Amino acid sequence: MSVHADEKSDEGIGPMKQPNKEGSPSAEAVEGRTSPEGNGGQAAAAWTLRREAASNGLAAVRRAARQSKSVRFTALLHHITVDLLKQSYLALERDSAPGIDGVTWQAYGENLEEKLTDLHDRMHKGSYRARPARRTFIPKADGTQRPLAILCLEDKVIQQAVATVLGAIYEEDFVGFSYGFRPGRGQHDALDALHVGILRKRVNWVLDADIQGFYDAMAHSWIIRFLEHRIADKRILRLIAKWLKVGVIEDGRVMRSQVGAPQGAVISPILANAYLHYAYDLWVQRWRQTKATGDMIVVRFADDQIVGFEHEHEAKAFLHDLHERLRAFELALHPDKTRLIRFGRHAAKQRASLERESLKRSTSWALPTSARDHANGARSSSGARQ
Repeated sequence: MSVHADEKSDEGIGPMKQPNKEGSPSAEAVEGRTSPEGNGGQAAAAWTLRREAASNGLAAVRRAARQSKSVRFTALLHHITVDLLKQSYLALERDSAPGIDGVTWQAYGENLEEKLTDLHDRMHKGSYRARPARRTFIPKADGTQRPLAILCLEDKVIQQAVATVLGAIYEEDFVGFSYGFRPGRGQHDALDALHVGILRKRVNWVLDADIQGFYDAMAHSWIIRFLEHRIADKRILRLIAKWLKVGVIEDGRVMRSQVGAPQGAVISPILANAYLHYAYDLWVQRWRQTKATGDMIVVRFADDQIVGFEHEHEAKAFLHDLHERLRAFELALHPDKTRLIRFGRHAAKQRASLERESLKRSTSWALPTSARDHANGARSSSGARQ
């Protein structure tokens, strides 16, 4: 089955931001970015020069990705320098819980240059070994629990660096209606786009859809196949495959799986966006261009999507096709969190009218024949008197 669709990026409906400025490497939002500590004197000047050199390298990657949507990058690992590892370390959340190694952000910062140089050497020599994540659970609003993977500090640093390199490529590919875990695109941006789309377009039906257990359902084989559309550097792909397969530790046991990306891992958000870019976003663009005759708006935040339609029959056709599309990539819509609803300024009146008609029909059929005749006669007499 072909995973390609229309490669043209949707310009979006809401206010568009360009978070990836030239020469400014992106950082994933899963670990909150904090302000790096400054050093005075010549050390600060040297660090600035090295950082600019690393940024220029990623800027070239960004330009190449922008110029051609089909180019595959064969040499990306050399962009992961000691300087980028340091930026990645400084971008991590400083108060996050430690992994199975017990190393905190502050503890790893002691003799930082030596540790990052050693980590860089091991990564480029192929001797770096990822360690299983520590699994914990956090309660969700519906009463269930969400599994959360807590990585070791070194794994976080390398994953942050790889995510930065991948972001330089995929931020040029991702479509305009894709929000969530992207630089400069948060919940409020998605809501703004949805608000503007509803105001500007004729939206009478809304599909509120959620993918069931998305992070746990992502197939490793599809993740790698999707990445191979752009990434030809086998060393980067092996790193990602290593992180996917290393598993988690729960109750003292290592649990491995052939599906899923650990929630809480720094690399997981961009892998999720890449997965949905090919499995969902490009397909939605093609569907809107070839099958929709009325207005249609789309806003996706991670694995939650809102799709608005002008026509009811197109909304139902899209929902049917979406089930089939997701099934092809081993995904499914959540039955309790996916709904198609009538929408618009007259929606409440239309729903009330339909409910009254439905109630009238059900009540009429529930009455015995004589009672129906009596009721009809009473209505006729009342009408005659009036």
